[in-house]
Amino acid sequence: MRVAVVSGGDPGHVVPAIALCLRFAEAGDIPFLLTGGQWVDAATRVGITASRVTGPALDDLRDAVDLGGALHSQAATLASALTPQLAALAPNLVVCDILALGASMAAELLGVPWAQLSPHPLYEPSRGLPPLGSGLAVGTGVRGRLRDALLRAMTARSIRQGDRQRAAVRQELGLSPREPGPAVRLVATLPALEVPRPDWPDNAHVVGPLLWEASEQRMSPPPGDGPLVMVAPSTAWTGATGMASMTLSALRDLGVRAVISTFSPPPAGLPDWVRAGPGRQDELLRRSAVLVCGGGHGMLAKALLAGVPVVVVPGGGDQWEMANRVARQGSGLIVRPSTVDGLRHAVARVLGDPGFAAAAARAGATIADVRDPVEVCRAALAPQLW
Repeated sequence: MRVAVVSGGDPGHVVPAIALCLRFAEAGDIPFLLTGGQWVDAATRVGITASRVTGPALDDLRDAVDLGGALHSQAATLASALTPQLAALAPNLVVCDILALGASMAAELLGVPWAQLSPHPLYEPSRGLPPLGSGLAVGTGVRGRLRDALLRAMTARSIRQGDRQRAAVRQELGLSPREPGPAVRLVATLPALEVPRPDWPDNAHVVGPLLWEASEQRMSPPPGDGPLVMVAPSTAWTGATGMASMTLSALRDLGVRAVISTFSPPPAGLPDWVRAGPGRQDELLRRSAVLVCGGGHGMLAKALLAGVPVVVVPGGGDQWEMANRVARQGSGLIVRPSTVDGLRHAVARVLGDPGFAAAAARAGATIADVRDPVEVCRAALAPQLW
């Protein structure tokens, strides 16, 4: 099977796309990655055929007055650029990152089946949940259900506006205004991070986190016997700023060691109990007693799979949603607003209570209940392939 996987250049989206390509390759299929230019070399180094696609990164949309309109305008640009690229690859299936709206439109223009990749829990609106991003648990009782219904009504206008914008772009490209939807949805998360809903789509399957280590470098933790705290500042443009320096101030008097995982070289002048820079995060997590992070899904999933509890300093967007799901599950604490004293108290509490680590281990163990994404795609395409 020839599979084209399309993703933007944001690490939280392209890393799962690369991981999925590797899964297809291991299963004997032929994957192609179409993504932001800065990731093409990285994918090529691990044996994936990769090409650059045209279009702005999410960070380019930070100041957009109408983010939905900007995303749909980007989708039209992407669809036009991708159509000849995909035609030349002649794929049996196009896997589109959930934000790569133009990729699904290009697949439709070519008559090729497409799958949707959600590199996090299913964030589609539901008649049984509060709006995604609110961080709220499902309301209970009459008041709780009324609260959720009112919140859904408040967001319905924005959802309808997005539907209209998408319909207009589709018509400009020569497609029907109504999208037929994907052949299959790959929800790349842990079951522990999902929320039961009464309208779960029949073609949506939880396939587990799609993880790939962007760095092959090894980082040695600082010497000593103190607990190791791993700090992973957010790579998302919605993430909280200044988290690393604030966390170091909070950790200074706790008798711990720290590693700061970044894509950049370490800054000068770090104390001897701190190491910083690129390094394999999976290896660092296996040595860590707690992770301090921004709440991105990929980082949280890595921590839970390693049985490591978390202290989350969430920014906006889905980080707030993920932080609250982790807190409700029992495997971490939220610090918001972020302060040095708040971080110090949270880290000390997680280190002193083994219940957090036990909850993280339980969450990670739900990986046993996921489906294989390659098998899911093959099953969805079985009539066309055989």
